[in-house]
Amino acid sequence: MDFLPDAIVPCILVYVTNAKDVASASCVSKRWKESIPYLNKLVFTRNIFDDVKRFSPDDIIGHMVSSINKLEELVVYCPFSGSGLASWLSLAGHSLRKLELKMDDNLVDMNSCSRKLDSIGAATNLESLKLWGVNMTRGPKWHTFHKLRNLEIVGAVTDDSNLHAALMACPNLSNLLLLGCEGLTDVFIELPHLEKCKLDFNGIGKCSLTVNSPNLQHLEVQGFSGIRVPETQFLRDLIISNTAGRVGALVFGKLVALESLEMRGVQWCWSAIHYMLQLASEVKHLLMKVEFTGDFDALQPFPEIDIVDFFNSHPKLTKFEIHGAMFAALCQRNSLRNVDSRFTIPCLEEVVITVRSPLNAEQKMSTLESLINYGKKLRKMRIRILQMKSSHSSTDDFFEDICKFTHSHRRIVSIE
Repeated sequence: MDFLPDAIVPCILVYVTNAKDVASASCVSKRWKESIPYLNKLVFTRNIFDDVKRFSPDDIIGHMVSSINKLEELVVYCPFSGSGLASWLSLAGHSLRKLELKMDDNLVDMNSCSRKLDSIGAATNLESLKLWGVNMTRGPKWHTFHKLRNLEIVGAVTDDSNLHAALMACPNLSNLLLLGCEGLTDVFIELPHLEKCKLDFNGIGKCSLTVNSPNLQHLEVQGFSGIRVPETQFLRDLIISNTAGRVGALVFGKLVALESLEMRGVQWCWSAIHYMLQLASEVKHLLMKVEFTGDFDALQPFPEIDIVDFFNSHPKLTKFEIHGAMFAALCQRNSLRNVDSRFTIPCLEEVVITVRSPLNAEQKMSTLESLINYGKKLRKMRIRILQMKSSHSSTDDFFEDICKFTHSHRRIVSIE
């Protein structure tokens, strides 16, 4: 270490971020110890203090943070107290750009939870904030984070008003990620610079969501029954999923820039499916993995969908992924009976089809052949056989037909 050129030392420091490694290395070389103040990142792993009995984790973290001149990134996965966090951020808050904390909040001690959240407000120059395991049942006392661009919260107990208060303190966010959040019913997000938003909420799937962000480009939501996004002129990627409840009321602006749409869930109202398919007429990648429709609790099958009308309404579709219910809806006896000789599927290059039932096998095989015949640019078709009941009398015959079809078009078709 003592013989390394001065220019090499900073290059090495970039890769030494684990606090335990930093502490060990400072004992090896005087020159290394003198270089510690020039570190810019510290990571305290989950079990880093398991064998330390003499000093408290708060004191050790505070000592290491105070020894660095300009700490820009701090990651703490090990347990800590609210007073400890306040102490570290009073030392390094002015220079911190990225902060990641595993809060592990004790829901019984509400004061401790609140102190931890309030302390974060001292890091006024943050550009990225990531929090794990947060109790936000009281709004954090934060000043405005003018420089914060990225906010990620995983595993939070909160409510509508307190979440709204936290987001109001971060007016310039461009990326927002909220995963595993509980206690929310009506979420309102108004962030003018937001470009990417991912929301995954726990519960019975009856939350409502309003996003008012004119620069939104990517939106992924799970757990909402009603969604309203009026500003969509730049929205390119949209994923809507609800594994617990029913997707019903949807209101979107014109999806003129949309390239990818994914619709997932157990049950969607047919009006919601029809609405999204109409809006997404220019989409290039479409994934449909919805099991049932129905406006009430009773699960209903998909209505018939004319395959010619469908592809004429989505002329730019290049990749199409369809689950069993949607595929069955497309496989109607009359869809291709009177097809115009000029009909083609102009841009389709890849199809992924999940088959779950041997029912209407003849129509399904006819639809597969039609996709090959009319998809002039089709390069790949993957057929997924999923949970097909082998006890059904026609299962073996249907599977044999699929194998023959695959062999006849082996350059394009494959079975998974």
